[in-house]
Amino acid sequence: MVPLSWYLILGAVLFVVGIAGVLLRRNVLIVLLSLELMLNSVNINLVAFSHFFGDFRGQIIAIFVIAITAAEVAVALGVLVALVRNKATLEVDEVTIMKG
Repeated sequence: MVPLSWYLILGAVLFVVGIAGVLLRRNVLIVLLSLELMLNSVNINLVAFSHFFGDFRGQIIAIFVIAITAAEVAVALGVLVALVRNKATLEVDEVTIMKG
């Protein structure tokens, strides 16, 4: 059996990679993928703790997080398509459509 610490280390590494992607990259798609990576790392920790403590509540919460993430991706991709139609760029710095 794999120890709990390995799952926690994997979740922490994925979360740090996600944070680095959000803070260092300027492409909107990469930022969205990094956010997804961060949410998946949280799900790994939820399921690991759920299995460790023998309780299914963490797994149920992880399923809800996955469902909310799928809805977030659908909305974000819709906004991204509208953004690309108005501006021909995916760079975060060049997108000033929300500014007044």
